Amino acid sequence: MLSTLTASSKYFEDFTPGEVYRHARGKTVTEMDNVMITNMVMNTAEGHFNEHLMKGSEIFGQRVVFGGINISMVIGLAAQDTAANAVAELGMDKIRLRHPVVHGDTLYAYSEVLSAEAAADRDDAGVVTFRHWGVNQDDRLVFQGERRVLIKRRSHWGESSHWGEK
Repeated sequence: MLSTLTASSKYFEDFTPGEVYRHARGKTVTEMDNVMITNMVMNTAEGHFNEHLMKGSEIFGQRVVFGGINISMVIGLAAQDTAANAVAELGMDKIRLRHPVVHGDTLYAYSEVLSAEAAADRDDAGVVTFRHWGVNQDDRLVFQGERRVLIKRRSHWGESSHWGEK
């Protein structure tokens, strides 16, 4: 049942354009995160897993974390506040990786509600568009992007709704 896959907080009605969230948790990026996921997705860019090659690099001097990991971590950190009642992820856009992330960096996430609109084809959920960004421990912007999410409406899914579900 859909209600068992999502939480009972932050419904569509709770998102107001202009709101900004600083999400509670941070995540330190480990060597395991980078090397394991880079290899799992068969990313062959040696800058992510060949320390010998990167030590000789004039650009970074060490391995850099695969951008897909940086994006995933920031979205994951934002999920507690922006996806607890998500019915579907609709898309991501305007993705920018602004500063390299290296092993040992700690990422923090922020989100701004850009819009909250009725879904054309359903009355039990609405579409929220977020701008997400992630910074490292030095407040350097490492990621930014926009994400559209279909989120349950409290009026249909809340505790007092006719569905009788929490």
